[in-house]
Amino acid sequence: MYFVYIIQCNDQTLYTGITTDLDRRIKEHNNSKLGAKYTKIRRPVKLVYSKEFIDRSEASKEESKIKKLSRQEKLDLLKNFK
Repeated sequence: MYFVYIIQCNDQTLYTGITTDLDRRIKEHNNSKLGAKYTKIRRPVKLVYSKEFIDRSEASKEESKIKKLSRQEKLDLLKNFK
């Protein structure tokens, strides 16, 4: 299983990523050197969106699609997700 996720950083910016272990990845973003360079200076982060996929190919397509959205479109996606 693969997950596409969006986290909200402490400065209210959004970061989109892909992982096979969502809990581990969020912990990495918050606590370790393995978190993304972008999120290291914007801690703590919180998970605001996730979607599960069977294979990496489909997850990567969704991640790319989300990354191309404007901030407002991402916020609308999050609003509809909740």
